[in-house]
Amino acid sequence: MDMDNWVDSLRGKTVVVKFGGNAMIDDDLAASFGHDIVALQGAGVRVIVTHGGGPQISSALVAQGIPSEFREGLRVTSREAVAVVREVLVRIGAELADRVSAAGGSAETLSGDTHGLFLGRIMTAAVDGEAVELGQVGEVSRVNLAPIEDALARGAIPIVSAIAVEEASGELLNVNADSAAAALAAAIKADWLLLLTDVAGLYRDWPDTSSLISTIDSIELATLTPTLQSGMIPKVDAALHALAGGVARVRIMDGRTPHLLVAAPSGTTIFPPKGSINES
Repeated sequence: MDMDNWVDSLRGKTVVVKFGGNAMIDDDLAASFGHDIVALQGAGVRVIVTHGGGPQISSALVAQGIPSEFREGLRVTSREAVAVVREVLVRIGAELADRVSAAGGSAETLSGDTHGLFLGRIMTAAVDGEAVELGQVGEVSRVNLAPIEDALARGAIPIVSAIAVEEASGELLNVNADSAAAALAAAIKADWLLLLTDVAGLYRDWPDTSSLISTIDSIELATLTPTLQSGMIPKVDAALHALAGGVARVRIMDGRTPHLLVAAPSGTTIFPPKGSINES
C-alpha cells in the first residue's frame, strides 16, 4: 500500500497514536510527528494522541533527589514521585500541542486525571511468584470519553497524558502509557491503535532482523509472547488488550523514522482472530 492509499484508507476512521521512544527527545522527529498528526486530521481522520514520558520523568526525579526503582519493568512510584510524574507529563503534552500548532493544527491537552478521563486501580507486580507493591502505580479501569469527544467536535486533536485517578481514594496513579493508550482505544472502539517505539516492529528471532513480523493475529501473538524481548512485552500486552476490547487493528511502528505515520505502512500489524466481532 502506498502513502496516498494508506492515508485515504484512514479517512473517517478513529486512530489512537501512542507517542514515545526517541521521537520524544529528538526535536526533528517531534516536529515530523506534529506535521503527520495535522496531515492525518486534514485528511479526515479522527486522531487522538496519548503519551508517557519515561526518560523525562527519570531526569526530573533525579533532579529532585527522588530515587527511581523498577520492578518487572514498572516504576515504583511514591506519592511524592507521582506529583512529579504528573508535572512532567503535563509539560510534555504542552510541548506536543505546540508542535501541532506549529504545523498549522489545533490541539487540546488533557491530563488523564482531569474530568475523570482515566479512572484506575492500584496494581502490583509479580516477582518470584509473589505480589509486590509498586506504590502509586495503577491500570486504567474506566475511561470517560466525554472530554475526548468534546475536543474532537471542536476540531482539536486531543493529546492525553497517561496518568489516572484511583477510583477508591481519588489519588493520582502512574499508568504505563502503552496500557493507557490501549484502554482509550478500546473505549472509543478505534479502528487503529498505532504504538510508536524504537524498533522496526516485532521479531520472531531477535537479533535476526530478517525475522521481522509483518502481520500476525492476536492468538498467534499470545503464543509468541514468551519468546519476545522483555522491552516489547508491555506493547504486546497493550495490543492484545486493545484487540480484546474491540479495536480493529494495532500496529507497532518505528518512531525513529520521520513521517512514518503518513508514509507507506511498515512495522508489525496485529489483527483480531479470524471471525471475531471487531474483524474488518
